[in-house]
Amino acid sequence: MTTQSTAAVKDTLTTGAGVRTEGTTALSGGATGADQPPAHRGRTSIADLVVVKVAGIAAREIPGVHDMGGGLSCTIGAVRDRVPGGRPNVGRGVKVEVGERQTAVDLDLVVEYGFPITDVARDVRENVIAAVERITGLEVVEVNITVNDVRLPDDEEPSAGAEARVE
Repeated sequence: MTTQSTAAVKDTLTTGAGVRTEGTTALSGGATGADQPPAHRGRTSIADLVVVKVAGIAAREIPGVHDMGGGLSCTIGAVRDRVPGGRPNVGRGVKVEVGERQTAVDLDLVVEYGFPITDVARDVRENVIAAVERITGLEVVEVNITVNDVRLPDDEEPSAGAEARVE
């Protein structure tokens, strides 16, 4: 994340009236009392993990995104995702920094060969921003994308029937 936007997100972490606990973000002021409208009675908090999952799902919706993560995490995730009963980790390859009203997202992608990387990155960025802002109500200040690999058509993937080397 860039220094300027990271500083802006960190400012929201340490200032304002909301109370921040580790891994959650308060979105509403938490007014109390019968004189307040019902929609304003109480506090809404969103865990960082929620933003990670929303961003991960939104990124994977874009054609040309083969996988997310890089290096060892991508390899281990690919093996684990193919183990019977293994659930895909939608947060793999996603890092977020969340403030009271803003968030910044970093994504690691593996792109399918033949898809223009700049177009895939643009589409991922737009979809992630739209999804995170719509679902969480947080303003997305930036989405940084690193393309770690390109999936070639002849790259072999473990078949569904193949035994995993690790248990």
